[in-house]
Amino acid sequence: MKREYETVIGLEVHVELATKTKIFCGCTTAFGGAPNTHTCPVCTGMPGALPVLNKKVLEYAIAVGLATNCEITRDCKFDRKNYFYPDNPQNYQISQLYLPICRNGHVTIQIGDQTKDIGIHEIHMEEDAGKLVHDDWEDCSLVDYNRSGVPLIEIVSEPDMRSAEEVIAYLEKLRMTIQYLGASDCKLNEGSMRADVNLSVREVGTDRMGTRTEMKNLNSFKAISRAIAAERERQIELLEEGKPVIQETRRWDDNKEYSYAMRSKEDAKDYRYFPDPDLVPIHVSEEWIAKIRKEQPELQEEKILRYQTEYDIPDYDIQILTSNRHLADLFEKASALCGSPKKVSNWLMGETMRLLKEKNMDPEDLTLTPENLSDLVTLTDENAINSSVAKDVFAVMFDTPIDVMKYVEEKGLKNVNDSSALEETIVKVLEENPKSVADYKAGKTKAMGFLVGQSMKATEGKANPQMIRTLLEEKLNS
Repeated sequence: MKREYETVIGLEVHVELATKTKIFCGCTTAFGGAPNTHTCPVCTGMPGALPVLNKKVLEYAIAVGLATNCEITRDCKFDRKNYFYPDNPQNYQISQLYLPICRNGHVTIQIGDQTKDIGIHEIHMEEDAGKLVHDDWEDCSLVDYNRSGVPLIEIVSEPDMRSAEEVIAYLEKLRMTIQYLGASDCKLNEGSMRADVNLSVREVGTDRMGTRTEMKNLNSFKAISRAIAAERERQIELLEEGKPVIQETRRWDDNKEYSYAMRSKEDAKDYRYFPDPDLVPIHVSEEWIAKIRKEQPELQEEKILRYQTEYDIPDYDIQILTSNRHLADLFEKASALCGSPKKVSNWLMGETMRLLKEKNMDPEDLTLTPENLSDLVTLTDENAINSSVAKDVFAVMFDTPIDVMKYVEEKGLKNVNDSSALEETIVKVLEENPKSVADYKAGKTKAMGFLVGQSMKATEGKANPQMIRTLLEEKLNS
């Protein structure tokens, strides 16, 4: 009888915080830049250079902790995690082991109609390492310390997830929450959100944990799903063959859909942690926590409830619009300006989503303004432009900030609503299409669509389609 296995998954999620400067020095955290130009003696680990904590890092960490239902540690400190690797300039990392800033939290995920709480063991602050660039041509590795010292929070979950679907739901919920807080942009492609997957398998029905492995180099949700499926199968295959699963860190190659061992998995004792002697302990007062809590923005759950009473739009639209703070802000501001929330929602749910997917963009990359969207809705509401012209204008303003009203005027895109001016065009279209006229009079109603199309073509799409149809009917039925 074939044995059945259960997957047990916990995540270590590293999030680069959206501070302007690094965690312990004044160097910029801007992404990119020439190698080793965003550095100073502190973040390159020069002897005698002393770190000073960036207060904003602590505030972001507390904000994320509050939003994920964590207890905030009132008195915490930093520790040194000792390891030797070329991208680690001091040969230790400043992190938190003994007293992390946040503990014992949870986030609630939804899979279909089911909800589930995923426990958060802790959130701690630490500094990022540099980046190794492997040059295959020269057969060497180069190190860029621009990222060294960029502030991180590491969110360590409990091993509560049982499938890739739950993992992705958890990561999406974390990313959305952190983006709402403005604590990070959470761009996986730029490394500002990274997830290490700790996975083990065990026979269904047993409470005993299996031997876990940790997988790194996961920079997209699709890669995470593929890595989980592959590692699950690899471990089951070993167990079925009577071989042990080795506790180790593995690197995932998404192109080959294969993981390989990097090193044996370390325990805390291997890092020889001790309190950092250069940084003073941190005291977080009740007043400070209350201030940060008061400044927390409205999160998705609260927005959903408000939208359901405030806006007459479908629940599906509400779920999508509130899944991203930038999208929600755009919707609310444009709706307030034009007073037509359903039509604003239609543009965001339709053309905006289509173009975002087509151009492989995130909602945060949108340059579309509430004013432009509101003006477009107003122009269509007033019948100043037709739907076809509106789509063309939207495509332009999606890419380029323009004055919509001025653009429509200068390009001569407004509807021709003067019936006397249109009559001449309609008479000409009827004269040029006697067969369609005969078809319509013989009861073939599809001929009307053709005649409307020809009339719109003759007016270069600027006529009011409904007026065209009305005038055609009058002429044909007279």
